[in-house]
Amino acid sequence: MKIAIGADHAGLELKNKILSNIQKNYQIIDVGAHNFDPNDDYPDFSQRVAELISNKTVDRGILICGSGVGATIASNKVPGVRASVCHDLYSANQGVEHDDMNLICIGARIVSQADATKLINAFLSALFTQEERHIRRLSKVNKIEDKYIK
Repeated sequence: MKIAIGADHAGLELKNKILSNIQKNYQIIDVGAHNFDPNDDYPDFSQRVAELISNKTVDRGILICGSGVGATIASNKVPGVRASVCHDLYSANQGVEHDDMNLICIGARIVSQADATKLINAFLSALFTQEERHIRRLSKVNKIEDKYIK
């Protein structure tokens, strides 16, 4: 599985700490930040990761900012991206299984390195169930997106 990862200044330290763990098992594209810049902005990194998901260069993405909220909002503007902030294991796993979530957003100011690692592992190991009810719901979500794509 190919994964894109990105973080703004608030998530840079956590991104760098967890990167070595996920590089062992996955092919990683790190879109930055690569250096601390207190003036960088989460939408820039969100867009980079989201576009890699949208154009199918990667299978899934990981974004880390201060709370995870801004990265989620920005990422969901890109067609084909299903991003959610997840700070608990149930959501990180269930978001993929039921909703085919393809981008997890984590708040570095919310979770520890150990918890972030667990969340990412739950997200990356989960699979969409392909159950009829989940496919039906995802189809409805896709129709909403299609309605507003210009």
